[in-house]
This record gives sequence, structure tokens and C-alpha cells, in this order.
Amino acid sequence: MRVLAGDIGGTHARLAVVDVDERQVRIVREARYPSGDYPSLAPVVRTFLEAGSDAPKRAAFGVAGPVADGRVSTPNLPWTLDERRLSRDIGIPRARLLNDLDAIARGTARLDATDLVTLQEGTPDNDGTVAIIGAGTGLGEAFVVHHGATARTHPSEGGHAGFAPRTSLERELLAWLAADLGHVSAERVISGPGLEHIYRFLAEREPAREQRAVRDAVDDEGAAAISRHGLNGSDALSVQALDIFVGAYGAKAGNLALTVLATGGVFLVGGIAPAIVKKLMDGTFLAAFRDKGRMSDMMQRMPVRVVMNDNVGLYGAAIAAAEDDAHTTDAPRAPSASGASPSTAHNAGAR
Repeated sequence: MRVLAGDIGGTHARLAVVDVDERQVRIVREARYPSGDYPSLAPVVRTFLEAGSDAPKRAAFGVAGPVADGRVSTPNLPWTLDERRLSRDIGIPRARLLNDLDAIARGTARLDATDLVTLQEGTPDNDGTVAIIGAGTGLGEAFVVHHGATARTHPSEGGHAGFAPRTSLERELLAWLAADLGHVSAERVISGPGLEHIYRFLAEREPAREQRAVRDAVDDEGAAAISRHGLNGSDALSVQALDIFVGAYGAKAGNLALTVLATGGVFLVGGIAPAIVKKLMDGTFLAAFRDKGRMSDMMQRMPVRVVMNDNVGLYGAAIAAAEDDAHTTDAPRAPSASGASPSTAHNAGAR
């Protein structure tokens, strides 16, 4: 079946025409648009459709935000979307909205071992719950519960739960953010803008350590500049900021894993994890992930992997669009802890 799939984030909207069946997902045509340049999703979709000759009858869009009764107000964009109005505005009879992490959770069923980087092998429980967490423009969470040969995805807005500091420096960071924001969610720290918050907090705390060239790069490029200088070691402030960020990310992933008892493993998704995978592998993330007191031994048994395939959200949206019941939440079984799905394969075309 040929469908329209979308992975809609606060920074970019990715759209694709996709051929999907029970075993394969093949991207036929895709494009990326700056989300903030458009007043809503429908103009983005019309721009994409006008650029090709495809006429899909079904569409689904993974959107960063809580979807209820076919509606969502996006927290990182001034958009309020409604399935029925969207369907009418884009001329597609069946258009579906779902949380972006819900879409990604579905898409993990079409991954294989080459799409994953292992941080912790753990002791796989192939029937266990799987946790999904992804930092990008915001922080998304979801989990997958297995029921025999299928799985049920459950989206979450856990990224908006309060930030839980673990160290004295993180407590200072919390107080610094609270002075401006009031409620400080985990997303205010564990996201692209969150990494900028950490850097600026450190620079304000010890201004003599800040390099002017790096500050200018951060002003121009945001979190990407901090990641670059932190990874190559060219700026001590960026190194420290990235270290705090990864520790906070690991602790939050561990909290989610404990909450849903993710014996089936944890997937790190989103745009940031693949970009900093070298840092994620240095032990900082896992030390914070495992640091759960009496539960630390159990945390070491949970597989932890980074999803390197940035098409996973499009895969999941395509699967959702192709489902017979536009509001079912059943999805194909997620990959085994070995990283390979025994019953599915994907064909993504060019990546």
C-alpha cells in the first residue's frame, strides 16, 4: 500500500511517500521542511504533494505533542491540529495524527541490527516491555508492551515531568532555570535547547572560562556548536556541558526504564543520540542509568541501544497509515534485544 507518512518535529517536518506491507517499508520520495516557516501542517503537506504526482489515500503523521481524540496542540510550535480538518485541507480521505514517539515505537519493528549501536548488552527478555526515549528539540518518551506476536505502543509526555537533579551542580542548574521558568521539566535540560541552557548556566557561573569564539558559535548554531566542541575537546565549558547533559539523559532513561520495568530494553531515539553516540559510549550515560540504589543490579540487565536510522519515525507513521482501523494502537512486534526483528524487514531506499 502506498501512503503518506510524516515525522513532524519542532525544528523540521519530514514527509515521505512510502510503500508499506507486512514485511517491508520502502521510502519512494521524501523531503524535509523547516517547521517554523509554516503556520500549520497542512501547507507543508500541500507543498510536498504539489512537488510530485503521488495521490495517496491514507496518511499518518507522528507529531511532537500529546494527541487526544485526533487533536494535538504542539508544545514547540504554535500549531493546533485536528485530523478531520487536516484530511479536508490536504485532500486525503484518511489522515491520522499520532504522538511522534508512538510512531517511532511502531517503527522499531522494522529495524535490524545494522540500525542500532549497543551501549549495554544486558540480559534480553524478548517478551519484556521496551522503553523509548528521545531527545531532540524536546524530550519524548513511549513504551511498548508485548502481547504474543504483536505489541501495543503507549505514548507518554514524561519529558514534561520535573527535572530530577542528582548532584550539587545539577541542583544549582535547577535553581538557575527555575528563576526564569518556574516549573523546570526534564525537557528543559535534556534536549537541544536544554544543552544550550546547561552551557549558558556554566558560562554565567564561571564567565572567565567562556571562549568568545565558542560563545559566538553557540549564538549562531545552538546546541550543535556545543556538541562539536564538547566531542572534540576544544572547549572545556562545552565538554562539561555535554557531560552534564549525558548524565542527565542517562538518569532520565533509567527512571523511565524503572517506571515501565523495561526488561525488553531501552531504545535511545531522536536526533541528538546518533550525533553524540561517541560520548554516549564513554560510560557517563550508563553510570547514571544504572545508579538506582537497590535496583542497580536490575538496571545492568536491561539492554540499551541507540537507534541510528533516522527514518524510524517515518516507518512507524507509514505503518499507522496502512492499518485497517485508523485508531488501533496495535503495532508489529518490536525487535528482539539482539537488535534484529525475526518477522520483519525494511527497505529504506537511500538514507
